[in-house]
Amino acid sequence: MRTSKPITVTLGKQQHSVDARLASGAYDSASEVIRAALRALDREEEAVNAVLRAKIRASLDDPRPSLTAEEAEAEMTRFMENESKAARDAAR
Repeated sequence: MRTSKPITVTLGKQQHSVDARLASGAYDSASEVIRAALRALDREEEAVNAVLRAKIRASLDDPRPSLTAEEAEAEMTRFMENESKAARDAAR
């Protein structure tokens, strides 16, 4: 008994990647390629989430005093102004 339902997907430019993998013999069907891609995406997202969790934990464990909302906003404003200036300078 089938545990999944068939779907239709338009791949656009990614169709070439599926076709190449099928032609190489690495996969027997487009479904196998898509399942492998989704497993890879799951691994990537879990890795990103692990990094984010570690950064959040490090921030929560940081003994330095917290910033007020106003201080954080001022710091972010300075940061964004510096980033904008650096981007403008790099474009010259």
